Amino acid sequence: MRLVVAALVLSLVPFLFAPAPARADYTALCNGYAGCRAAGLGNAGYARHNDTMYWRMYGGHNCTNYAAYRMVHAGMPNSRPWTGGGNAENWGHAMAYLTDQTPTVGAIAWFDAYDGYAGSAGHVAYVEQVVSSTEIVVSEDMWGGDFHWRRITKSGRGWPSGFIHFHDVALQNQGAPTISGTAQVGQVLTATPGEWSSTPSTVAYQWFGDGQMITGATDPTYTLPAGRVGQQISVQVAVTATGYASAIATSTATDPIAPGVITPVATPVISGDPELGQVLTASKGDWAPGTTRKSVQWQSDGVVIPGATTWSLELGADQVGTRVTAVVTATRKGYDPATAATPPTESVLGGDVKVTSPFAVDGAAPGGPRLGQTLTVAPGTVEPADATAAYTWLRDGTPIAGATADHYQLTADDVGARLSLQVALTRDGYKPLTVTTEPTAQVLTVPTLAVRTVGRPQRAVVVVNVTAPGLDKVTGSLVIRVGRHRQSVDLVRRGHARLVVTDLRAGTRAVVVRYAGDGALVVAAPRARASVDVLRPKRPSKGH
Repeated sequence: MRLVVAALVLSLVPFLFAPAPARADYTALCNGYAGCRAAGLGNAGYARHNDTMYWRMYGGHNCTNYAAYRMVHAGMPNSRPWTGGGNAENWGHAMAYLTDQTPTVGAIAWFDAYDGYAGSAGHVAYVEQVVSSTEIVVSEDMWGGDFHWRRITKSGRGWPSGFIHFHDVALQNQGAPTISGTAQVGQVLTATPGEWSSTPSTVAYQWFGDGQMITGATDPTYTLPAGRVGQQISVQVAVTATGYASAIATSTATDPIAPGVITPVATPVISGDPELGQVLTASKGDWAPGTTRKSVQWQSDGVVIPGATTWSLELGADQVGTRVTAVVTATRKGYDPATAATPPTESVLGGDVKVTSPFAVDGAAPGGPRLGQTLTVAPGTVEPADATAAYTWLRDGTPIAGATADHYQLTADDVGARLSLQVALTRDGYKPLTVTTEPTAQVLTVPTLAVRTVGRPQRAVVVVNVTAPGLDKVTGSLVIRVGRHRQSVDLVRRGHARLVVTDLRAGTRAVVVRYAGDGALVVAAPRARASVDVLRPKRPSKGH
């Protein structure tokens, strides 16, 4: 009798599970093992095993055997998990406690009799993908038909009666979450969700310190506070994806958290004059992070000054001749202490260099220094006597380049200027002093006379050019004597003069030229001497 019933069922199943034509609410994506394989849509190996019965379902093209195969292939035992009939319409009723309306990847899409595109014996398919709560993709094999992949939407009659959650596919973590950043107080750690078998739709983070949950630390980033020094930090990531149950993965823990680093942003500095009896004050500087405790220790030439731990220091005799610094230390819980030293002061001075008799300039000629003369230093008297003097010659108050010796030869550039000497006096442990001598009179220049004579009948022509180094033009007048004739002539056109003397007898006449200076910068010149030959007058020609 059982054989007859079985034969009757086998004769009916092809009519109950024949595939329905494509509709807007269920669309075949591929047909047949080969056709689906060509489309990149597989069958999980069922094509090689479809002659084997799973969960006592008939082998071959059969929706129930294919669905049972997928559950066994996923890890369930090859034993039907309920008692009673194996037709598809019975699956959801027999496993009602596992059946709901939520599609998930790996669930069995169950069609009760005549639901969707099922016939009287119902239908089952394997959920390959959950696009949304109203769209799924299934793979299925059909009794008396062929293998398919099908897209089903909830817009019409093609939607399953329910989903049986025998062995849903969970999200698989394929790469653990990672933590990047420096494991140090004050630094920011950043978590990545890791790699998953399907792209997560939501990601939640929870940070842990030494395996203990850190309350409120649920962002992808975590700034390490001081209280985490020495702990190892990890992050747990909980992800969800459409159609999958949520999954959790945990990162590898960091190295033990190191103390933070305090960094000086602005170096502390010292204000005040480094002189005996004066008070120096150190600033605290600026530090990162900003909230730190600061302390100070004063040093003299790098040696700690005992008890000098306040922010001000009165300079005593022990500091004279040394350079003073202040070393500031910044501390904060969870951070290593940091120090920064101020730039050192100049050498602390113990008194002033004094001049008891003034310095002066020697070597000027009476009436004022002249071009070509050498001026020298007349040293003054100083206290202490071993103070070092450095000289700089000044021209009208401006330093002369390279003129730093104790003597200076006057040049054309000095004509008309007043020379003085700047003396810089230094001595270790004393405040330096700079003094300047009284300026000299204006530097004078010495002229040169060039005389040219021309003899004419009964007259003489005398031409004189006067030049003076340092001046473009010489002014004043000349006294020219030709024989007994004497006459004053003004210089014109850049120191030029011309004199013509007439009514002279023929013969040689002495010429003497004298220039007395211009009364300002040009001194008198030595007399210039020359001669001129006066010619006899020409006799008139006799007529014929």
